[in-house]
Amino acid sequence: MSEDATTGDAPATGVSGRPVDIPYREREQSVTLERMPAHREPVYGTEVEPETELFTINMGPHHPATHGVLRLLLTLEGEVVRSVTPIIGYVHTGIEKSCEDQSYWKVIPFVERMDYLAYYFNALAYCMAIERLLDEEVPPRAQYLRVIHLELNRIASHLFWLGTSALDLGAISLLWYALRDREKILDIFEMSSGQRLHPRYFQVGGVVEDIPPGFEQKVRGFLADMPSRIDQYEAILDRNEILLQRLKHVGQVPLETMLALGVTGPLLRAAGHPWDLRKATPYSSYDHFDFKIPIGTQGDNYDRYRVRMAEMRESLKIVEQALDGLPEGPYITDNRKVALPPRHELATSMEALIHHFKLVTEGFRVPPGETYAAVESPRGELGCFVVADGSAKPARVHMRDPSFVNLQALRHMSEGGLIADLIAAIAMLDPILGGIDR
Repeated sequence: MSEDATTGDAPATGVSGRPVDIPYREREQSVTLERMPAHREPVYGTEVEPETELFTINMGPHHPATHGVLRLLLTLEGEVVRSVTPIIGYVHTGIEKSCEDQSYWKVIPFVERMDYLAYYFNALAYCMAIERLLDEEVPPRAQYLRVIHLELNRIASHLFWLGTSALDLGAISLLWYALRDREKILDIFEMSSGQRLHPRYFQVGGVVEDIPPGFEQKVRGFLADMPSRIDQYEAILDRNEILLQRLKHVGQVPLETMLALGVTGPLLRAAGHPWDLRKATPYSSYDHFDFKIPIGTQGDNYDRYRVRMAEMRESLKIVEQALDGLPEGPYITDNRKVALPPRHELATSMEALIHHFKLVTEGFRVPPGETYAAVESPRGELGCFVVADGSAKPARVHMRDPSFVNLQALRHMSEGGLIADLIAAIAMLDPILGGIDR
């Protein structure tokens, strides 16, 4: 176990202790997290009589610690979890099917409501897929504005995870502290788009509007305050004896298992693999920014906590770089058959009025074809697969939601542990049921 954070070329190791085969380019862009020493070794399991019978109970779907309407069929031996079977399908959104009955640009409000804590990522994955089908170029300013909102949204999502996870473990006060700072981000979103949640700010070809006066100053004020806030969170949690025993060496899953399950995001990086689409397949100008990929060494719940905390710090660095280098120019494509014309043109240009009317009533047509676009959401790889048939409505929209894929890991994280460890495992999994039951 490394006591000092490293950024060198030493290979990361999985839970088994064997080196993980990581390409050199990814190794030098990652950072291994420092682990605080445990005060004492945790105690596992409970004493059970040999003749104790197994019994089965339902946990959820209406349960405060399942982070949504998730039902778990548990087989218990005393307090020990012997098997976990997740049962989903209680949200009934039907978002993917509903998208087939909407024009392309009216699909955006639907997909934003899947992962309702990371709405900008849902919108970007969909918009990127349509832009590839249209072969539409996104202006550099729009790409930077997208990155600013994406990374602020990542911090907001991680703050909500931090507050609710701490609440699951008994640290009630941290929920209010995290929500306090999350509200500041929502104020910023309201300033740029007029909405705090589901803003529909991302549009095919760019963003809906340029940032208003005062936006940059408000974001820089948040960037100045947030590092000390993260320091305060860690001061509360990092040396808390109860939290350390609830998280350290609990829920360990080998890297090989995570890869076999298709798990991505903080869960995979906590196991030692620096896979991040922002580095592996850069999109929306992410290759212009300097940031590290935090990785763990043990693949336990404590590493999952530490990775997300470090990711918030890296997101702050990205936002600051994007503000410093924000290009001048248009914030959306000038193709009037794809993007709404500026409102001031409607009173003087008949062509602009016609384009506006056609887009609002019928939308734009997309050439036949299919494509897949993926982004790195707060929970992992969020992908959008779109099939176009030449009409103004998509023939098929399918999302690869990371919460759905990562839910497979819950069994490996919790079987053989205590019921209390299952609660911690769900918290560190950070599932969003809107994305699972899309």
